[in-house]
Amino acid sequence: MFSSWGDFAYRHRRVVPVAIIAAILLLYGLFGLRLADRMSQEGWDDPGSSSTQAAEIEEETFGRDNSGDVILMFKDEAGIANSQQFAAISDYLKSLQADHPDQIASVTSYFDKRNPNLVSQDGKTAFAAVALKGDDEQTLKDFRAIKPDLSPTFDGISVETAGATAVADALDEGMAGDIHRAEIYALPAVAVLLLIVFGSVVAAFMPLIVGGLSILGSLGVLSVLAGVVQVNVFAQSVVTLLGLGLAIDYGLFMVSRFREELDQGREVREAVRITTATAGKTVVFSAGMVAVALSGLLVFPQAFLKSVAYGAISAVGLAAILSITVLPSLFGLLGRRIDALTIRKTSRVGKRLEDTWWYRLPQWAMKHAKVVTVALVAGLILLALPLAGVKFGGINETYLPPTNQVRQAQASFDEQFPNFRTEPIKLVVTGADNAQLVDVFTQANQVQGLTGRFQASSETKDGTTVLSAGIANREDNEAVVKQLRAIQVPEGVNVYIGGTPALEVESIEALFNKLPTMALYIVIATFLLMSLVFGSMILPAKAVIMTILGMGATLGILTAMFVDGVGASLANFTPGPLMSPVLVLIMAIVYGLSTDYEVFLVSRMVEARENGETTDESIKYGTAHTGGIITAAALIMIVVCGAFGFSEIVMMKYIAFGMIFALLFDATVIRMLLVPAVMHLLRDDNWWAPRWVKAASAKMGHHHAPAPAEAAAEVVASEELLPEPAVAVAAQPRAEAEGVDKQGALPRYQKPLRDGTYHASHAAPEPDNAEAVPAETPIDQATPIERNVASRGGRIASDDNELVPFSELLKRLNEEKRH
Repeated sequence: MFSSWGDFAYRHRRVVPVAIIAAILLLYGLFGLRLADRMSQEGWDDPGSSSTQAAEIEEETFGRDNSGDVILMFKDEAGIANSQQFAAISDYLKSLQADHPDQIASVTSYFDKRNPNLVSQDGKTAFAAVALKGDDEQTLKDFRAIKPDLSPTFDGISVETAGATAVADALDEGMAGDIHRAEIYALPAVAVLLLIVFGSVVAAFMPLIVGGLSILGSLGVLSVLAGVVQVNVFAQSVVTLLGLGLAIDYGLFMVSRFREELDQGREVREAVRITTATAGKTVVFSAGMVAVALSGLLVFPQAFLKSVAYGAISAVGLAAILSITVLPSLFGLLGRRIDALTIRKTSRVGKRLEDTWWYRLPQWAMKHAKVVTVALVAGLILLALPLAGVKFGGINETYLPPTNQVRQAQASFDEQFPNFRTEPIKLVVTGADNAQLVDVFTQANQVQGLTGRFQASSETKDGTTVLSAGIANREDNEAVVKQLRAIQVPEGVNVYIGGTPALEVESIEALFNKLPTMALYIVIATFLLMSLVFGSMILPAKAVIMTILGMGATLGILTAMFVDGVGASLANFTPGPLMSPVLVLIMAIVYGLSTDYEVFLVSRMVEARENGETTDESIKYGTAHTGGIITAAALIMIVVCGAFGFSEIVMMKYIAFGMIFALLFDATVIRMLLVPAVMHLLRDDNWWAPRWVKAASAKMGHHHAPAPAEAAAEVVASEELLPEPAVAVAAQPRAEAEGVDKQGALPRYQKPLRDGTYHASHAAPEPDNAEAVPAETPIDQATPIERNVASRGGRIASDDNELVPFSELLKRLNEEKRH
């Protein structure tokens, strides 16, 4: 299928890029530009929780609680009550409401009736609560409409803005800054890295095309989705981060394989076909692994996680589609001009793999396999230990940088006016008479950890009463909710625990209730997919275990940083409880990225194995061919993540640093050292799978070696009746030599090079019963049989895909010919 697509892309190389690029630009123009107006600030909580039900009952009965939308604090060091600006401030607040009748519902302030509850204990600070009219997303739009008028100046008076909507606006601005930072800093840095990797301006530009188109297209898709489902504003940053990084990575793998095929002397059309059939296929299934991991987020009830999953899956899928459509067509147009505008000379032709660091590194790891395995596994487990101390919370002003003015204002307000905190705990009581209400009220006020007694937010209406109180310490939210759940509710009365603290606690509970389902789904789904890709059931099991080890180490380091505060001052954030949905999100992303690189690495190992290599040689071959590219891809992802690591929003820092650590572990310690060591210890067991798995893998096109029928046809075409020949191969088969010839002295032939020769990686021993093929033989003097058999170390694939002596296959062919 992928070969056919490669041919199609080549034949229509002028039409395909133009059509797809035009479609993406149209999608972005019609929908992507409107994304900002379609996104939501909601979706963090479990819609089926008791706290959500409490909020719905309160809103239906009393309307939305908008008392904490915007807080304006006025401070006079000489005392606010006798301030010379008292009348001016009062007039300003009246004109503020008069100037914005469509946005402001009410203004409650100390400057109206001198309510003593609205002035601080030291008498220096008083506040005004500005209630906005809008609901949901309109609230933020209303705030932005009045925002220019929220910075008045009065002599001797400092004015600060706080409130739930002001904090939401600051978070939203920080996320918008992340996108801008990625565009300004990440893309140029990635371009420089690609120039270093490829040494050619044209080649380096190819992955950037995929990255840019992927972002435009995914934002368009996200906007379309926002018209159907709720899409959280946070999704845009995650989509940009993942989409840009993976799209460039996929482009990197495609360009590298195309240039490799050209270096082997392929014609352009053949190089395009092979690139699409190999790297293109790997890209598609790799993207499938990432998409499966991200789809695990859909099991959770929070709309935030669902919207991120929708956007990220569309970005990854689009990146893969562009890689196998636009890029092969551009390859066909450019041909060997892909190396045009060279900035440095490269020497790729004829370079021995054995001379590369990526070949010697796994060789060293396999030589010390037991020590490497034990040391690295122990180290990864140790790094995961801090995860035991993880703490969870909700999104609040502490997710902003310490220097942010809104954050500072909110912290000051909470400290000076604890009874008016913008995130109180609430009890929504329905169906209670006065005596029953007093009973509930009395029990509620015995709860420990409150800033004061529960108070009725308003008079009872339609049999519903709302009681509210502040929680002294956010970290005690769970303990307070647990105590409130223990209240003995009178018969016939319903008590719903609500407010922001309850929403956060129940959201965390919902996440951990669904987490086992997500983990089981992702592990099983990726295991089955990798089994089909690799034609093995051992390799996927190994991949899952190593991914879990790497993810545990990553989460351990993140906990040490963001909860315990290691390096917090350097990274400019305040440590504290993590937002539980973000932890789940980083787990899905890290798992997806790990399987992504696993597919690229092990696919080349499987390719070598199917071409007759021993297990150890397959490991070294796969690592040598992909080590440099995987490292370059990881560096590019780290650069993109690094741009988001400077985010003003703690949750984006968490995701960015999580991806950086995961990439460092995965592309170095795990893929280059632990994988070779463990596979060496497993030896031929690596390739085990039931016949039905191997058959299913072959049907899906995951088979790199020439099929037995093709090999037989090639042989029969050269001889009318095949004699028992003295085949020009080493007498000792590879599989028998493995573990005996530790120097790897058996011949391993590479593909033909541009100069018309092909090389053996080691000098072949002189066999007693055959004439050895020279280490370097002109292509026109080597028969197809010699090339085919030599590449397999004396063996060839039989009908059941097992390697058998070539002479045995010839006997079978002769028997079939005679009959």
